[in-house]
Amino acid sequence: MTLHRPRREDFLASSLEVAPRLLGAVLRHDSAEGVVALRITEVEAYIGDGLDPGSHAFRGRTKRNAVMYGPPGHVYTYFTYGMHVCANVVCSPEGEASAVLLRAAEVVEGEELAERRRVGASGRRIRHRDLARGPARLVVAAGISLADDGADLFEPPFELLLPSEPAEVATGPRTGVSGPGGGLAFPWRYWIPGDPTVSPYKRHPKSHP
Repeated sequence: MTLHRPRREDFLASSLEVAPRLLGAVLRHDSAEGVVALRITEVEAYIGDGLDPGSHAFRGRTKRNAVMYGPPGHVYTYFTYGMHVCANVVCSPEGEASAVLLRAAEVVEGEELAERRRVGASGRRIRHRDLARGPARLVVAAGISLADDGADLFEPPFELLLPSEPAEVATGPRTGVSGPGGGLAFPWRYWIPGDPTVSPYKRHPKSHP
């Protein structure tokens, strides 16, 4: 699959439009340790201001979600469950809350570095498909942190390349989202069907049908 550098305008659309376009895209992150590049295989779309009960911006702007309201093409990171960092791509015109959660990816460059980050002090081996399979694992493998909140994907240390041809897309309810936002009314999870790096679906026990 051929890739191309996007324009800022490509992210002015809602996350519902941008999310499926990110499947097959390659995100590179350069650090003092080296480069890790990920082929994105699974994402989730979120919008805000009373429209999406699963979104951080459902009840409006806060200090935590401020980057969601910023210019498109930036990184929105947040801390969850008291232990994990997740990363999103901000979409829509500035002032509108919209972002795409990066849920899973395949490591296509820097596998040794990604594995070293994932293994940590445990010393256990990790299968290639599991290196970035899940949003928290993806962030660790790529070396992304809370300090990257608001970083511009059009500037170093990031580079995002979009596929020139759309990938095959499957859709379904978002993973682990409680209440109505996790139900069938919001089939805003998108993934490449059959790809082994896609994370397993987990329904939140308090999500709506």
